[in-house]
Amino acid sequence: MRHSRNQSHFSAALLAGAIALAIGVGLPHRAEAADFRGVSVEVVGDGTPVLMIPGLNSGMDTWRDTCSALQPQVQCHLVQLPGFAGQPAVEEEAYLEGMRDRLLGYVDSANLEQPVVVGHSLGGVVAMQMAIARPEAVGKLVVVDALPYLGAAQNPAATAEQVNRTAGQMRAAMEAADDASYMAQLIGMLPTQTRTVERLGTLEEWARASDRAVTTQALYEVMTTDLRAEVGRIEAPTLVLASWAGYAPLGATPETVRGGFEAQYAALDGVQIEMSADGYHFLMWDDPQWLRQHVREFVGAAPDTAAR
Repeated sequence: MRHSRNQSHFSAALLAGAIALAIGVGLPHRAEAADFRGVSVEVVGDGTPVLMIPGLNSGMDTWRDTCSALQPQVQCHLVQLPGFAGQPAVEEEAYLEGMRDRLLGYVDSANLEQPVVVGHSLGGVVAMQMAIARPEAVGKLVVVDALPYLGAAQNPAATAEQVNRTAGQMRAAMEAADDASYMAQLIGMLPTQTRTVERLGTLEEWARASDRAVTTQALYEVMTTDLRAEVGRIEAPTLVLASWAGYAPLGATPETVRGGFEAQYAALDGVQIEMSADGYHFLMWDDPQWLRQHVREFVGAAPDTAAR
């Protein structure tokens, strides 16, 4: 794929999307969250099991509205990853792989038979890793605004050495920054992540409640993890929901955004890629009806109008 100025704008915005945060509104009936090896999981409803993973610095409420909209046909397993949004950090040499293994362990412990796994941003990377590591454990896969190799979004020809060097410099700068500068960087990116402005105040709270060391390491790993070839091992039917509207102010077009996603998912046979013209990185808030329709159809959870 030829590298272009528009693609550079698109990838720069997507990189910023890795530092996105999230909140949501509550369901009428909320189960108590249970801890599994440092991961908090809240189970809501009955029906088809759907494991819902939020992104970097995000809370489980990222997915709460979507879960509510899918009732009563699904059983949501809302995940809170350690180190983010107030959840205590855990010791992990490799954060992404550690979360992959903990969530696969939860699937086994909860006796979930081929659940649908839904992940946003960093959570989408973890979801892909789960389906790669144990293809038989995942029934269907939904990835929301995440790429198999974020580090090569700007330049598809970039070598691992180049990406690792850039990511290492970024990590070092984040570690060296004073607290005020570090937080200002996170907070300054929030308006580019969602057009639902009434959430921005609470998003700042989520940022301040996240563990700085975990955030820095996890972002480094998202940038340097290359799953482009490995996604070919995924057996689960896969739906990728992407935004291009968030990158339009930077000069991106639907064609450049789609081209970037298609190139990175090229090894995954049968992948379905859909793009929102209205939502920014947090598509579950900014274009909720569009996202819910695609997830509902993909999961097979038709709306229960009688229940509403």
